[in-house]
Amino acid sequence: MSDVAPTPAGSAATADRSVVRRLLHDPLGAVALGFLALVVLAVTFAPLLTPHDATTAVITDALAAPGEGGHLLGADSAGRDVWARLLFGGRFSLLGALLALTVAVVVGGLSGLVAGYVGRWFDTLASGAAAVLMALPGIVVLLAARSVIGPSAWWAMAIFGVLLSASVFRLVRQTVQSVRGELYVDAARVAGLSDTRIVLRHVLRVVRAPIIIQAAFIASVAIAVQAGLEFLGLGDLTLPTWGGMLNDGFSRIYQQPLLVVWPALAISLVCLALTLVANALRDALEGTGSARRPRPAPATSAVQAAPAPGAASADERTILQVEGLRVGYAMPDGTTTEVVHGVDLTVRRGEVVGLVGESGSGKTQTAFSVLRLLPEGGAILGGRVLWKGRDLAALSAREMTAVRGAQIAYVPQEPMSNLDPSFTIGSQLVEPMRVHLGLSRVQARARALELLDRVGIRRPEQVLRAYPHEVSGGMAQRVLIAGAISCRPELLIADEPTTALDMTVQADILDLLRDLQAELDMGVLLVTHNFGVVADLCDRVAVMQDGLVVERGATRDLFVAHEHPYTTQLFDAILDPAQVREPYRPPHADARPQEVGQP
Repeated sequence: MSDVAPTPAGSAATADRSVVRRLLHDPLGAVALGFLALVVLAVTFAPLLTPHDATTAVITDALAAPGEGGHLLGADSAGRDVWARLLFGGRFSLLGALLALTVAVVVGGLSGLVAGYVGRWFDTLASGAAAVLMALPGIVVLLAARSVIGPSAWWAMAIFGVLLSASVFRLVRQTVQSVRGELYVDAARVAGLSDTRIVLRHVLRVVRAPIIIQAAFIASVAIAVQAGLEFLGLGDLTLPTWGGMLNDGFSRIYQQPLLVVWPALAISLVCLALTLVANALRDALEGTGSARRPRPAPATSAVQAAPAPGAASADERTILQVEGLRVGYAMPDGTTTEVVHGVDLTVRRGEVVGLVGESGSGKTQTAFSVLRLLPEGGAILGGRVLWKGRDLAALSAREMTAVRGAQIAYVPQEPMSNLDPSFTIGSQLVEPMRVHLGLSRVQARARALELLDRVGIRRPEQVLRAYPHEVSGGMAQRVLIAGAISCRPELLIADEPTTALDMTVQADILDLLRDLQAELDMGVLLVTHNFGVVADLCDRVAVMQDGLVVERGATRDLFVAHEHPYTTQLFDAILDPAQVREPYRPPHADARPQEVGQP
């Protein structure tokens, strides 16, 4: 088994420090962040930085040049100190932009998350509302609002935030839809994590980078629009703002041109700094997977085996019983296409049942029906899926979430796609154990190390700190198996668990599954098209064709005397008779062989 590459630290605190280091190492980002920090500090502590009041007019100081009469940047047409108005005006301009940004991100971000992840009627309704908002001319809406609510800067920015929320909604919705179908999201759902946890943990990690860029754009536009309204004289004239200063400076541009320069410079530099910081922060967040060599950890003890099975009857050991299962998908024309037609299936504790068939036979749809994880549009049309006597098809979403991962686990066929690239392996192993077993983070991490050691990973501490792209496919599959058994499930559904692996690794994974199944006394439903895997692992076999189980029986019996023509066809496809080839003889085979190492 190959070793992993040098790995990064897996803790959230270390990742946060890495983000800060990357941000500070970006020259433009560091300078822009420093400038924004100075602006925020200056407007916050404005009374300490100027002896003048921003609204006090001294007529004798009107249009004073910089430095005259104790005015650092001069005085405006009413004799008010420009430096004081710049500081105090920054408070209202920045707070107004922050208000618009908050409304836009909260309204647009939350609705985009729900619409992109859940969809259905809310997606249709929210998408229509966003289209209407984007069609409205912002300035016209703000002018109309002013005639109703008066020249309130706060109400204007709140309304402008609602208008801008449409762009946030569309961005978030599109990003969430692109990640919703990722296999690692399905893997998290199979592990028993609730939709809320999946959204907060996996989906938001993908959404955050585009949201940061969009937030900088919204803040800049809000500052510019607010300044534009005040420049036109439509803002609250009692408040010192940068737009109001532009209005006053423009009216006196021939007498004191610098009155326009100061607020224009403040607006331009703040907007530019916001953009630079957003780009640098986006790059820092996307680069948190930089490599760092960890300290090796000693091997840990193996996971404890489940108690040995007692002398229970066959019926008492039945954990899964599928009766007359029918699965269908809704079509755009309103009809329903049925893909599974009345499947019956039984899995007992401690046995491996193979579900065999070619692609499109319905075996994966049957397995997903047990997990209640059919793709969008799919539904159980009839029959029952009895889990220890309870019909899974009738359970609520909350009840089904408690079953997945804790009682029924799943091992997929694409190991690399079922691990979230944004999180370390340890983080993804720890979370389901904390949810289902109630372990502390330290306890869950210790158990994760035991599990990695049990599934044959030689350096569990190093792999625990690794990101998915830093391990091989075989090791990733072992990680997924460790995660599947982490909550001691009673049934393991393995969907083509060796298809994406080379032959040597396949054999190791099959040996591991066989050992774990016997050790933990699990029932296993093995979905496969490979009769070699069936012969190696399965106690009983069910053969599926076109959504129907056409033949079933003990593995040995089926291999010796199968009856259905489709089963015979499958065997013929993999056991096609052929002449035995002659041993390979290289050219000049009669020549004297060279010693090993000779040229």
